[in-house]
Amino acid sequence: MEQKILTILQNKNHPRDWNELGPEMKPRRSSVLKSEPVYEFFHTLDDSLEVNPKSIAVSVQPVNSFIPFHVHNFVEIIVPLIGECTVITKNDELKLKQNDLIIIGNHTIHRVKPIEADTIVVNLTLKDTAFNLNDYHFMNEDRATKKVSSLLFSLLSNERQGENIYRLFRTHQDKKIHLLLEDIIQEYYYPDTQSNQIIRLELLTLFGRLIRSAASEQAMIAGEDEGGINLLSLLLYIEKNYAHITLDDMAQHFGFNPNYLSSYLKKHTGRTFIKLVHLQRVNVAAEYLTYTNAPIEQIALKVGYENPSYFYKVFRKYLKLLPTEYREKSSLHVKKTD
Repeated sequence: MEQKILTILQNKNHPRDWNELGPEMKPRRSSVLKSEPVYEFFHTLDDSLEVNPKSIAVSVQPVNSFIPFHVHNFVEIIVPLIGECTVITKNDELKLKQNDLIIIGNHTIHRVKPIEADTIVVNLTLKDTAFNLNDYHFMNEDRATKKVSSLLFSLLSNERQGENIYRLFRTHQDKKIHLLLEDIIQEYYYPDTQSNQIIRLELLTLFGRLIRSAASEQAMIAGEDEGGINLLSLLLYIEKNYAHITLDDMAQHFGFNPNYLSSYLKKHTGRTFIKLVHLQRVNVAAEYLTYTNAPIEQIALKVGYENPSYFYKVFRKYLKLLPTEYREKSSLHVKKTD
């Protein structure tokens, strides 16, 4: 880590006394967990405890400080850059090693245990305005822009999906992830032309690298009441096997009852198994239509549709355009950006 970044983080992580801080912040008490009060922290604060209006904000966890259980109406990323920290949620106590990263979902109860004086833990907060629909959410009315696994991040931002949603990523000191985090912090504390845009794009790159890490090593802990089920693993399996996947085969692969697996996916994504499969197939087909001249019937077969007419029907249902129309529209867009 660059010395100037280390210095500014160390200058901002001095202890905070909750007995003094609480009355100053005046948070609303929303519930009780483990006989302790849970507060609503619905404003992002800067390191001076002033309300931060930015969609993406960075702050430093105070050392040797008690922080009560709380919830946010935004997504929070917690990462120990030096040392370790322990995050407590409704059901779990999770120890993060250096450069591990946990993403806390909207309205998820949590707190960080007091950290030692030589530890640096950084919090990144992402409001729902941090990314537009094309960036952050899995699908909008016009086109599919994300793979199935990217659905994870829109679930984290959606309070309707529950109040105990989080994802812990073991990064194993991945240098590229560490450098991304460092650059985001530097752009935030030393802003220059295009800093906000750079931070936004680097966060999207970070999400992509986290998905890659989880796909290659399955080194992620799922924050689900069901314990052993890893939602991202399920989404990645659909993403990899979309062309010939069946619910029975997938259930057998993970050792689940097909009906249970179907219900689980519906509960935790808001989408049925077959809809997730269609979304992935359509997303891949859209890429083929944009970047190749392959016949549409050939594309339909490659993504899993033996009946071209059915492919046309599904494609239009999800993207509001026929494949021919989508290809024409996409080719015009590609020419403009060349």
